[in-house]
Order: sequence, then C-alpha cells, then structure tokens
Amino acid sequence: MSTIFSQIVEGEIPARVVYEDETTMAFLDANPLAPGHTLVIPKDEHERLNDVPDAVATDLYATVHRLVPAVEASVDADASTVAFNNGEAAGQEVPHVHCHIVPRFEGDGGGPIHAVAGDTPDLEDDELDEIAGEIESRA
Repeated sequence: MSTIFSQIVEGEIPARVVYEDETTMAFLDANPLAPGHTLVIPKDEHERLNDVPDAVATDLYATVHRLVPAVEASVDADASTVAFNNGEAAGQEVPHVHCHIVPRFEGDGGGPIHAVAGDTPDLEDDELDEIAGEIESRA
C-alpha cells in the first residue's frame, strides 16, 4: 500500500513542493507546527531510518543540510528543530521516513528535543557502560 508521501511523489496528491531531486523531495507540512515547517523525504518508501540504503541516506542528509538555512531564512526564524520520528512508538504517523524541519522563534513556547522523552532514566555507570558496549558492537 502506498503512503500519502508516495502519493505526493507520484503527483496524486497536491503538495507545496519546495525542493526535488532524483532521490529526495521536500514540501511544506500540511499540519505545520510553525510557519515554514517542511518535510524532507526519500522518494522511495522506507519505513524506518535503518531501512534507507546508504546512498539514499547520504542524499537525504544533503537535502536536509541544504534546506535548513533556506527554511530559516524564508520565515525569518531564529533557529530550527530538525528531527526524525523513527517508528510508531516515537510518534511516526506515516510509515515513510521523513525529516521535520521546524522553524523556531524566540519565545515560541516550544521546548528542546530533550523534552520529548518525559521522565529521564537514572542510570548507573555500569548500565551506561553496558549500553555503550552494545551500541558499539552493533555499529
């Protein structure tokens, strides 16, 4: 089944496309958190970041890198929050990888990325060492 983002890529659903190349596309979010809220996607469907082929991931980051200053300048933003919700438990609503570029403004009431997790864990040094070792062994 085709996602709404794939339907945008195919031109079946209209969108305010702000950038497109061979492998990526960017368009304004239909339900923006701020003026200029932009989504950057790989054109091919990949549900999670770890599903994206290396070459496409490189292209995706290059598009994000290109668009962050363009989005900020276009709406005179003071900064931006750039984020992926990677999986349903993280809040990903469309099963097609997408990066949010959310313009931020002084006093906008939004919090830092650390605010998304709620209560933070109290981890001991040995637990942190174990987690670091697991990540390192899988990277």
